[in-house]
Amino acid sequence: MHIKFFKYQGAGNDFVLIDNREATIKSLDNKLVAQICDRRFGIGADGLMLLQTEPGYDFRMIYYNADGKEGSMCGNGGRCIVAFAKHLGVITDTTTFQAVDGVHYAKISAEGDWVSLQMIDVEVIEKDNDAYVLNTGSPHYVKLTTNLEAKNVYNEGYAIRNNTKYKTEGINVNFVEKSKETEGYFVRTFERGVENETYACGTGVTAVALAMAKHNKTFGTISTPIKVLGGDLNIRFNFDGKKFSNIFLEGPAKLVFEGEVEL
Repeated sequence: MHIKFFKYQGAGNDFVLIDNREATIKSLDNKLVAQICDRRFGIGADGLMLLQTEPGYDFRMIYYNADGKEGSMCGNGGRCIVAFAKHLGVITDTTTFQAVDGVHYAKISAEGDWVSLQMIDVEVIEKDNDAYVLNTGSPHYVKLTTNLEAKNVYNEGYAIRNNTKYKTEGINVNFVEKSKETEGYFVRTFERGVENETYACGTGVTAVALAMAKHNKTFGTISTPIKVLGGDLNIRFNFDGKKFSNIFLEGPAKLVFEGEVEL
C-alpha cells in the first residue's frame, strides 16, 4: 500500500514521519524501515516515526532508528513530531504526548518551526575514566576534547560504542569542545542505531549540557547554547547539585518535503 510521509529536520537531524492515527500500519518490518531511511535506496533519514493516538494524551510517538529497530528516546525527533502534530492540526501551541521514556511536554512557536521540548529528569551521572556517562532518554558518553572540527568522530566514536563495555547495549558518543565565541559548546555525536555521525543529537546535546554543569560545578537555573554540525540548539534546566530537573531541549524543527512511499 502507498502511505503519505513527511520529511522533517531539526538542526540537520532528519526524520520520516507518518500519520498513523487511523492505525493503518499495524507493524513495521525492520528491513523495510532501514530501506526507507537509506540515503541511496530510500527516502533518507536518521530515523522514522509514527504519530499514533494515545488515550489521555495528544498522541504517542513511536520511533525507529535508521537501522530499522525501535529506538530509545530521540530528542530532535521529539521536537520534529511536535511540529508535525501542529501541521496536522492535532495541537496548537502546547502538547503533552507519550514516548518510549514516558510523558513529554512541549511548546511550539506560532510559525510551527521552533520547539521547546521537556526531557526526563536526570539524577545519575557516572564517570568512565575522564568521560561522563548518563541517560537522558537514551544512553550517552560525553568526553571533552580539543580541535573537534578536525577529529575523526566516526572512527573514535565507533571504537567507544563497540568496546567491550558498551558493545552489547550500545551507547551514543559525544565529543565536546568549549566554544570560543559563546558561553556554550561545540558538539559532534556518533549515534548508535544510525551507527554513524549525525548532524545533531537532541538527547546527546542534553547530556552534554548536564555533564558540563556537573563538570564545572555550576548550580541553579542554567541555559547552555550548543552548536552542532546542523545548526544551533539550546538546553535550559535546573541543577541543585544532585538532580537535574525542568530540562528543556530547544531548537528548530522544519518540514523539508512530503510524498508517498510504498509499504
